[in-house]
Amino acid sequence: MRITVHIQNLKCSGCEKTIVNRLSNVKNISDVEVNSKDCTVAFDYHTNNDFEAAKHLLSRIGYPIVGKENKLTTKAQSYLSCAIGRIKK
Repeated sequence: MRITVHIQNLKCSGCEKTIVNRLSNVKNISDVEVNSKDCTVAFDYHTNNDFEAAKHLLSRIGYPIVGKENKLTTKAQSYLSCAIGRIKK
């Protein structure tokens, strides 16, 4: 199945790179695409558990789905994830 979700705190290509790299390493998640203009992430998944794992990871790295709580610590984590995405080749 394929899904597109709107996320919070997406700012730039560094964020995009981190999201693609991290989600692509989750079992049963594939074909990850990030659109920073629309603040969306699209990916293929197999089961609802896979989708829940992807949502949990997004939140953990600072990019919760729109409608979920977005604490200051989550926003700070997104800046760290962004910086990591800019640094890694």
